[in-house]
Amino acid sequence: MQTTLRLNDNLMRAVKAVAASEGQSLTSFIEESLRMRLTARDNAERSDRPTIPVSSGAGGLMPGVDLDDSASLLDLMEGR
Repeated sequence: MQTTLRLNDNLMRAVKAVAASEGQSLTSFIEESLRMRLTARDNAERSDRPTIPVSSGAGGLMPGVDLDDSASLLDLMEGR
């Protein structure tokens, strides 16, 4: 796809110089730069996600706990 970009003259000179020094065409340099920017953005979004700890315990109810009996649950929680 062809497109027109309006870039600052100093920026364009710098981009051309770096592309030439690395033996790249202007197009390939700009494509690579855009891909790097998009990848960095995607990685930053992923790193913002919190890591949720996962328990390795077996779990389950304590002996004698009846989830259908709220009064006995309250007694257990209050240590009675």
